Amino acid sequence: MKLDVLFSPVQADELFFTGKTTVVIDVLRASSTIITALANGAKEVVPVGTIEFAVKVSGGIFGGQTLLGGERNAKKIEGFALGNSPFEYTKEIVNGKSIVFYSTNGSRAIVKAKYSANLYICSFNNLKAVAKQLKKLGEDVIILCSGSNNFFSLEDSVCAGMLVTELLNGNKKMELADSSNAASALFKSFGKNILKMLTESDHGQLLINNGFRDDLKACADLNSTEVIPVYSGNALKVLK
Repeated sequence: MKLDVLFSPVQADELFFTGKTTVVIDVLRASSTIITALANGAKEVVPVGTIEFAVKVSGGIFGGQTLLGGERNAKKIEGFALGNSPFEYTKEIVNGKSIVFYSTNGSRAIVKAKYSANLYICSFNNLKAVAKQLKKLGEDVIILCSGSNNFFSLEDSVCAGMLVTELLNGNKKMELADSSNAASALFKSFGKNILKMLTESDHGQLLINNGFRDDLKACADLNSTEVIPVYSGNALKVLK
């Protein structure tokens, strides 16, 4: 079982992921929001690569069972019902609904990895559950950090390093790529206080400046759920 980390989606094209087991991480905030939505009873989350496609897809579904959710540059998109804060995706709002979801980084990374044989979504919220599932599969794993506008993101990389460390726990035979060792080192340096790391990160500062400080606390809530979003039929659903 080999572990490899991509620190940005720009490092590979769509076909690279064909047949692979991939874990997408976007700590601030798409991963955490998607996990929260599904934990609160959303039927599915449909990730899309553009805002225009989100509007097009949602327009073809009737009955009031579809919500548009997401953000652009940390702010809710005009005309969308929901933004990208986990606190917006309450049981009262999302239960039984399909959510068409766009975000600046996370949804685009998920769409890029759509040809994976197994595609899971991870954040600090469900990290231990994802690690358990990956150990059960026993396949090589690509951990894809969504990054920030195709650049490096500290919080995603630290989360990737924590996942690598969790996978190594009790299984020293795993093969680590250089990138996995690097992510693990970042976790050891910055992972002792997750909330502090998120608060001091570039994207964390952007969210704080836009009034989303409480979102950082939600995104730092370690192993708060066992819900694992899995990509199936162009949508993310709860892994049974």
